[in-house]
Amino acid sequence: MTRFRIADAPFDIAPLREALLHDQAGAFAAFEGWVRDHNEGRPVRGLRYEAYVGLADAEGGRIVDEALARFGAIDACCVHRIGELAIGELAVWVGVSAAHRGAAFDACRWIIDEVKSRVPIWKHERYADGDADWLHPRQADPSDSGH
Repeated sequence: MTRFRIADAPFDIAPLREALLHDQAGAFAAFEGWVRDHNEGRPVRGLRYEAYVGLADAEGGRIVDEALARFGAIDACCVHRIGELAIGELAVWVGVSAAHRGAAFDACRWIIDEVKSRVPIWKHERYADGDADWLHPRQADPSDSGH
């Protein structure tokens, strides 16, 4: 299984989760990020993610490998969408299996935070008033800082 990948179409999380189940694992944690209908008080109608795919895959893979080493997790996977997404669509998924819940939770949160900070993926939000803005995911919502 590829531990990080960019997806240009909707994807099924069930086989991703299944691939992370191991006999040594006593815990599994996941994060799902969806397209929401607002950002910083502005109504959002939809968005488009774009990425430098080669660099994104490489950096995302490094992040997952670092998380496994740092938290002692057994296995992990992250998939991030690119392309046009509607409100409510799944934009990013992270799953982590570990011997204990603390490592699973900590690694899962660390992976999504690092992906938002380090992976070259940009978000183009379209607002209800007809305006649009390009955002790096880390800048998308100040209330997400540290999350």
